[in-house]
Amino acid sequence: MTSTNIKPLIDTIAGECIAVRLRMLNRVVTNIYDDALRPLDLKVSQMNILVATAKMEIARPAVICDRLQLDVSTLSRNVERMKARGWLEVVADEDGRAQPFKLTAEGENLLRKAGPAWKKAQKQAKALLGNSIVNNLNKAVKCLHEKT
Repeated sequence: MTSTNIKPLIDTIAGECIAVRLRMLNRVVTNIYDDALRPLDLKVSQMNILVATAKMEIARPAVICDRLQLDVSTLSRNVERMKARGWLEVVADEDGRAQPFKLTAEGENLLRKAGPAWKKAQKQAKALLGNSIVNNLNKAVKCLHEKT
């Protein structure tokens, strides 16, 4: 049984915590994209790594982690799975520890196939959140990038 003096704090956290609300939204929105991409055996988290890699051409793990706000173990686990599926390949580098990687032809083809499913999920997510929230989300991410 909780004491009465902590109930206001519990009510405030339960009713206002930004982290909880963002995590809830993240799960709902991630499910929209994952459902759309499931026929391709692709998750939105993997697609984002593929897209970031394609934009960089040769991706360095530390840079991908920084850009996508991933921890090293999460990136490493995903990259290993994507290499096993033939979507990514390691590129030779003087520094053998870094293990840069690039998109394969199969990975590029997968992204091409994923485009329509992504567009469908994007439309669903926008409809769910509304233009105002999407615009504010874009502004918030831009602010984060400016501060880092």
